[in-house]
Amino acid sequence: MKQLTFTIEVHEAEEGEVGFWVSVPALPGCFSQGATYEAAVENAREAVQCHVEAMVERGEAIPEESSEPSMIGGQAE
Repeated sequence: MKQLTFTIEVHEAEEGEVGFWVSVPALPGCFSQGATYEAAVENAREAVQCHVEAMVERGEAIPEESSEPSMIGGQAE
């Protein structure tokens, strides 16, 4: 299978909440979260894989990003 890479956006949890949440702009509805920045990024990998597999099963086209993929959001200090 072709290697796919997607930009993820990492966001700190709301005030009073712990952790981070992740969205994948090219895959609407693909979200994940984690207690730490690293866990959120790792969980996002699994979420993307599951999301893409479901799209393939439904016969949907897999989007390709038009620009160089990147990770938006820096690690909290």
